[in-house]
Amino acid sequence: MSRQKEKQERVNQQVAVVTGSSSGIGYETSLILARNGFLTYATMRNLNKSEDMKLTVAKENLPIQIKQLDVTDDVSVKNAIQEISSEAGHIDVLVNNAGYGLNGAFEDLAMDEIKAQYETNVFGLVRTTQAVLPIMRRQKSGTIVNISSGAGRFGFPGSSAYVSTKFAVEGLSESMSYELEPFGIKVVLIEPGFIRTNFTNAMVIAKKSQDPSSPYSQMMQKVAANSSEMAKNGSSVDVVSKAILEAVKSKSPTLRYLVGKDVEAWAANKKTMGDTEFHNMMQNLTR
Repeated sequence: MSRQKEKQERVNQQVAVVTGSSSGIGYETSLILARNGFLTYATMRNLNKSEDMKLTVAKENLPIQIKQLDVTDDVSVKNAIQEISSEAGHIDVLVNNAGYGLNGAFEDLAMDEIKAQYETNVFGLVRTTQAVLPIMRRQKSGTIVNISSGAGRFGFPGSSAYVSTKFAVEGLSESMSYELEPFGIKVVLIEPGFIRTNFTNAMVIAKKSQDPSSPYSQMMQKVAANSSEMAKNGSSVDVVSKAILEAVKSKSPTLRYLVGKDVEAWAANKKTMGDTEFHNMMQNLTR
């Protein structure tokens, strides 16, 4: 293949950036996008966690570039997006996946713990999106995919900080969608239920919630046991990555994609039940 043709093919190739790609949804999303022809930039805060990705990329000869990007660091985000834009020439898809869960009853949450949760789950998404938008606006095209959760539609006990970050992502995304539509930029929310990844095991437990003397200790133990059981029966991670692929390949994606039988059932109940009935159903998680 001539150098000119190779350059042209690279220009025509769709470019995707995925945050939080070292494991779970981000890892599988990077792979499925690359396997479907996207030049994919798999970004992660800690490059020491990139070995599995490197092995798969080499084995399958995938078009994946691994880059360091810490969504909580302004300079890291700015530098990574500038490098990607310079190398690839354009950015067509941004998947805002980086995030983590914080467990603990609201009264037991320290302010620093809540701020750290927002710094990654909300402000991290804001940083990467604002860095990418000028590029997409000049192109007059692009898709922003924000990984939300069923927890972005309704609250549940024991994770008020996490749930509130997902409510924030939902409102932010819906508002942005109106502003960006005239520039040919689409916004998509992916709303998974319980997914069989290491997400649950990687949950940060609020310090005070680990104290047996907490007035919420017994409740949190029951919530944790119920959540663990639901996680075992959760959907496989490829269900999420396939939904993301469907959304970014669609010419007219919908704003929201519910992913998982559990979250589909909860959302249906939320629509059909009264507030008291739904409240009582969710309260069963504490019993």
